[in-house]
Amino acid sequence: MAEAEQEPNAAGGAGQQHRVRVAVDAPQHSGISGPLDYLSKRPLAPGSLLRVPLGKRELLGIVWPNGSNAGEAEYADPAKLRAILAVLEGLTPLSSTWCRLVEFAAAYYQRAVGELALSVLPPQLRELDSPQLQLRLKRMRKWVAEQTAEANQAAPSQPTLSPAQAEVLAQLDALLGEAAGKGAPQPVLLYGVTGSGKTEVYLRAAEHALTQGRQVLVLVPEINLTPQLEARFAERFVGRVLVSLHSGLTPAQRLRNWLTAHEGHADLVLGTRLAVFASMPRLGLIVVDEEHDPSYKQQDGARYSARDLAVYRGHLVKIPVILGSATPSLESWQRANEGRYKRLALPERIGGGAMPRVRLFDMRLMPLSKGVTTALTRPLLEALRLRLERGEQSLIFLNRRGYAPVLHCSECNWKSDCPHCSAWRVFHKGDRTLRCHHCGFSERVPAACPTCGNQDIAPLGRGTERLEEQLQEQLPGARVLRIDADSTKLKGELESHMSAVHAGEVDIVVGTQMITKGHDFRRITFVAAVNPDGALFSSDFRAPERLFALLMQAGGRAGRDAEQAARSEMWVQTWHPEHALYKALAKHDFEDFAKSQLAERESAGLPPFAHLAMLRAEARTPEVAKSFLDAASRWAQALPEAAGVLIYPCIPMSVARIANVERMQMLVEAPSRSALQRLLWLWNPELHALKREHKGLMRWAVDVDPLAI
Repeated sequence: MAEAEQEPNAAGGAGQQHRVRVAVDAPQHSGISGPLDYLSKRPLAPGSLLRVPLGKRELLGIVWPNGSNAGEAEYADPAKLRAILAVLEGLTPLSSTWCRLVEFAAAYYQRAVGELALSVLPPQLRELDSPQLQLRLKRMRKWVAEQTAEANQAAPSQPTLSPAQAEVLAQLDALLGEAAGKGAPQPVLLYGVTGSGKTEVYLRAAEHALTQGRQVLVLVPEINLTPQLEARFAERFVGRVLVSLHSGLTPAQRLRNWLTAHEGHADLVLGTRLAVFASMPRLGLIVVDEEHDPSYKQQDGARYSARDLAVYRGHLVKIPVILGSATPSLESWQRANEGRYKRLALPERIGGGAMPRVRLFDMRLMPLSKGVTTALTRPLLEALRLRLERGEQSLIFLNRRGYAPVLHCSECNWKSDCPHCSAWRVFHKGDRTLRCHHCGFSERVPAACPTCGNQDIAPLGRGTERLEEQLQEQLPGARVLRIDADSTKLKGELESHMSAVHAGEVDIVVGTQMITKGHDFRRITFVAAVNPDGALFSSDFRAPERLFALLMQAGGRAGRDAEQAARSEMWVQTWHPEHALYKALAKHDFEDFAKSQLAERESAGLPPFAHLAMLRAEARTPEVAKSFLDAASRWAQALPEAAGVLIYPCIPMSVARIANVERMQMLVEAPSRSALQRLLWLWNPELHALKREHKGLMRWAVDVDPLAI
């Protein structure tokens, strides 16, 4: 930090004192919603980082633009103002557009502006003084020089575009040309079937932006997709500086990559949802790959949607935003129907390869015999043997990890429930543990039933671990590999597993949803989904949409090599083959599925035809949580702004207790976004007051545009 500022108040200070507004990392429950006023011996540029006192603490803060709408400064009386402590010298100030993005997100998602602004910066910035920062910047510039040393190498040859890709890129160029100088271009929804070459469109669009001297931001839903896409971009853009931003980085790596982007040295930034807040002074294009994925929604703290903020950021900076997916979210699809987004389509796979043929197997008609289970039916085993004989790879999709979801005693009906959560503990055979996937509580498997002493306790249902074991038993000699959160816990395991699949060292891949997203498996010709029916009858109205997307993505892993596409298949073992979702899946007809789902949503008054927020409360007892939510409901319903807004009675969450904390929620539904925001803006201060009145209430939070209800 620079030399410390003097600490006298305005009355006793020597020389002219300048008032500066500073956003500090004060959480929402502190009651501080906007920037605070401090005194400085010299003017400071908006966006400068500095250290300030708050109570007895010393915090990192950001000089906030004076035109901010993020709330009034806490202390208007100069006699109460304190001096800043030090300025972080040598760092380019954060831009005004970055501050406006954060300000909008904080207001929309009902968080304190300083809390959000500081939470999206690298944590190591809080620990640095000015000399340490100078050293980091020096190291960063040396690293950048090493990355650009390859600039003179020949760039790889580009693949020939398909007619559909060429048409999409021509329309993109025309759209951007029309928008130049006329404001923000229309967001583009790139709707392309799996294997249609969406990534090549991203690469060409990025090349166009880079030749104009601009930076490119590419968002992916999950960390495990980042290295794969990063390799594609690094191979294409030799000598360009490319950095990634995601939670898998070390603190030092995250700081270096953020500084590289912030100082304008990074040409391309690839990252997960947090990267939507990356400081990029030359930003010229934003790409959101797999835009439908729920991973773009933050589930704690500021519960923002990175996809929606990417669209807002594009509007703010007046740059193009490309949202890509084979199964777009129904919100994005409807916006395209309304003409708010420009829909461009890639309806065929590269090379003219066919989509895998989908076969629905009615489990009610499947005969069972020795060694055959409801997951591994005889037809499925025969299909796998056929692929083994051909030397082809298969993929089995089961969206449940562990060996079995529960252990069960047939004598007294005991089940392996979690003592701290309203959920079952999952049986993991590999380490002989019962593990709660919610709170992490783990114990060794008991030798006998803890209730009645019966030694014959058995697993109920199956997860990927059990399915892997059964495949090895039924298909001896087959090379079976399980890929899920348990088998990829250690650093480098996921990359190693993926390399083995790509190298043909695996015959059958068993996994959860992490293997269905974006991976370009060239040798897989057969995909089977076992036990997918659970989501069909969920109380969550988005469950069918998520299931359809998962199954379409899973099927899309088959037949990506044009020579093998003709014999690629996807099998779905279901107890409800007549369900409309499976009928649409069998025809690869997303448009028909979307049409029927949107009609249902409109008739039920659900998003995207209504706007929701969820008020959640956590307490040691359900009574306290319910009392808080009921009081909040009564207060809100008395407001004139509540006219036309529905506030539903509070109910327990789907998993009502986690780690001995009781959780309840209350849904708010409004006909318009503005009506919802007006109510929430008035409601927020009262919720803080109600928390103080309800002893035993641990936390409350507002989730705007919740993904699950």
